[in-house]
Amino acid sequence: MTESTAYPLTWELASLYPHPEQPEFEDCLQQIKVSLEDLVARVAGLSQAVDPQQHASLWGDFLTDYQSAVAELAGLFAFLECYCADDAHNKRFQTLMARLASIRPLRENIETQLQLTIREIPAEVLQQFLEQDSRLKQIQFFLEDSKRNATLRLPKEQEILASQLAVDGLHAWGRLYDRLSGDLKIQLMEKGELVERSPGQVQFDSPQRFVRQNNFYAANKAWDTIADSCADALNHLAGTRLTLYSHLSVTDHLDAPLVYNRMQRTTLNTMWSVISQRKQKLVQFLDKKAELLGLEKLCWYDLNAPLPLSGGESPELSYNRACELVVNSFEKFSPDLSQFAETALREQWIEAENRPGKRQGGFCTTFPVQKQSRIFMTYTDSADSMSTLAHELGHAYHSYVLKDAPFVLSDYPMNLAETASTFAEAVLGEQRLKAARSRDEELQILDGMLGDSVAFLMNIHARFLFEDRLHRERANGELTPERFSELMLEAQKEAYAGALDDSGWNPSFWISKLHFYISELPFYNFPYTFGYLLSLGVYALADTFTDQSEFADKYRELLIATGCQVTEDAVSNTFGYHLGEADFWNKSIDIIDRRVDRFLELAD
Repeated sequence: MTESTAYPLTWELASLYPHPEQPEFEDCLQQIKVSLEDLVARVAGLSQAVDPQQHASLWGDFLTDYQSAVAELAGLFAFLECYCADDAHNKRFQTLMARLASIRPLRENIETQLQLTIREIPAEVLQQFLEQDSRLKQIQFFLEDSKRNATLRLPKEQEILASQLAVDGLHAWGRLYDRLSGDLKIQLMEKGELVERSPGQVQFDSPQRFVRQNNFYAANKAWDTIADSCADALNHLAGTRLTLYSHLSVTDHLDAPLVYNRMQRTTLNTMWSVISQRKQKLVQFLDKKAELLGLEKLCWYDLNAPLPLSGGESPELSYNRACELVVNSFEKFSPDLSQFAETALREQWIEAENRPGKRQGGFCTTFPVQKQSRIFMTYTDSADSMSTLAHELGHAYHSYVLKDAPFVLSDYPMNLAETASTFAEAVLGEQRLKAARSRDEELQILDGMLGDSVAFLMNIHARFLFEDRLHRERANGELTPERFSELMLEAQKEAYAGALDDSGWNPSFWISKLHFYISELPFYNFPYTFGYLLSLGVYALADTFTDQSEFADKYRELLIATGCQVTEDAVSNTFGYHLGEADFWNKSIDIIDRRVDRFLELAD
C-alpha cells in the first residue's frame, strides 16, 4: 500500500539536461552535431570494410559510438518535446525543436548508409562478422533488422537527399500541425461567462448531456477554423510518402508501417477480419448504454458519458487517489511494476496538472542516457484520466525493463509498445472490478472498460479505414477538406457498425486527431488495437499460472523480447500465441464479450 501523502502534479526536468534557454543547452546541441558529423564521415568507410577477419573490430567500434550518439540525440529530442508540450505557445522552444530537427538528417544519413551497406553483405559473411566481435554478436538482431529495413531505402544519394528535404517537407507539416493545435483556443460558456480553453481542457464526459453537446460543437467549431491548413498537412504528408513508395519495391502504402512494426500482413489482416466479424456484442453494449442514458441512440459526444447511477464511486476522482489506486493495483500483479510506478510518481517523472497552455493529448518519452522516462498528460479528475495514467506508466515500465540492454535493442516497434501500455490498463481495470463493492460501481467500471473496447475496436478501426482510403485516393490527387470529412463519416459508420444516431457522427474528427499528423511513423493508429488485443490475451493467461510471480516474469520476458525479435516471434517464443491465426484474436475478443454479457446482466 502507498502512503497517503500527496503525489506531485508536475514533472522535474532540470536534472536531465540544462534548461533550453541556458547557454549550456546550446553546448549540448553543438556536441551532438559534432558527434553525428564524425559518424557520418566514418560510416562511408564501412562499405569497403567487408572482410570479417580484418574489419570486425572496426564495425564494433563504430556501432558502439553510434549507439552512444543516437541515445544522446533521442534524449535531447525527448527533452525539448517535454518543454514544447508543457508550454505550447513558447516560440523559443519551437525554434529549438526546429533546430534539433535540422540535425536529424545526420542520423538518417548514418542509418541510410549503414543499412545499405549491410544490405549488400551476404548472410554468411554477416555471420562471420558476428563470430569475430562479441559486440556485434550482442546486437545481431539489430543488424538483421537493418537488412530488412533497407528494403524501404532509395539508392544512397537519393535517400540522403530525401532525409534532408524531409526537414522542411514531411516533418515540417507535422510541426505545423503541432503549432496550429497548440495555439487553438475553444470558447466555452462556464457559469454564465465565455471562457477560452485549450483542446486538452475540454471534456466530453460530463453527466449533463447539454454540456457534452455544447462542448462538442464548440470544439468542432474551433477545429473547423484550421481545417484548410490541416487538409494541406494531411495531403502533403500522404503525398510525400506515396511519392517515396513509388520509387521502392513495395506492394502498397501498408508495406512501410508493417516493416516498421516488424509484423506480417497476414497478422494485420487476420486481426481486422476477426474484429469486423465480432462487433455485434459491442453494438449491444452501446444500445444498452443509450437506454440507460434515456436515449434512442448514442451520439459521438455521448460515448464517454458516465452512467446515471445512484451508487458506486463519485465520478470525480482526485489525482492523489488515482495514483494510489494505480500503484496498489499494480502491486497485485507485480511488486516490480508497482515499485517502479511509485518511483515514477514520487520522483516527478509525470506532468499531470490541468492548466492552460499545455498541448493536448498525452505521451511517455524516454531518456536513454539517464535511464529514466517522463510522462505528459492532463489529469481531469476522472476514471478515464486514471486509465491514461496507468497506460503511460505501462510505457515507462517497458523502457525500464530494457534500460540495460544495448540501445539498439531497446527500440521496440509501436505495436508492441502499445501492448505494455494497454496491459497496464488491463491490470488496473481487473483489480478495480474485483474490488467493486456494489452493482453500480461494477457497472461503472465495466462501462469504462467497454468504452476502451469501443475505442480500440471501433474508433481506431475507423481511423485505419480513413487513412487507408485517403492514401488510395491521394494517389490520384489532393483531397479537399470536404472529401476528408466524407471519408471520415463513411469510415465511422462502417467501423461502429451503424451503432450511433444518424445525426451523431463526427465527420470533422480527422482535424482534431493528432495521430494522423505524426510525421515519423505512417499509420500510427492500428498498433493501439493490436496492443490492446494482445494485452487482453496475455493478461487472460495469468489464470493458467499457479505462481503469479512466474507469470509476471514471463510478461517481463515478453517486454524484453520486443527489442530483439520480430513481433510474431516475440509472442510465440514467450506465450505460444500464433498471431496469423484467427483463434488468438477470437480468444481476446471472447474476454470483451464476457464483459458485455456481465454489463447487460447488471444493467437489466
